[in-house]
Amino acid sequence: MAFLDETVRQAWNRAGGKCECRRTICGHSGRCNKELLYGSRGSESNYGWEAHHIIANDNDSVDNCEILCQDCHKKTPSYGG
Repeated sequence: MAFLDETVRQAWNRAGGKCECRRTICGHSGRCNKELLYGSRGSESNYGWEAHHIIANDNDSVDNCEILCQDCHKKTPSYGG
């Protein structure tokens, strides 16, 4: 499954260009809020990010899409799988 570009753009706008992760396993309390750059999707740079399914193997809607910095994305259980 992959998100449509419009879905990713809507999630990006909702996130305000910042990581939406709230997972305690990532070492932050509350939301991560790391600043990201839209053009750095998929990049390993400091501003790189991914559009990630909140619930794996579920729908590709904006409600199931979260914007994660690369550090947080790599700590998700479904990373690389």
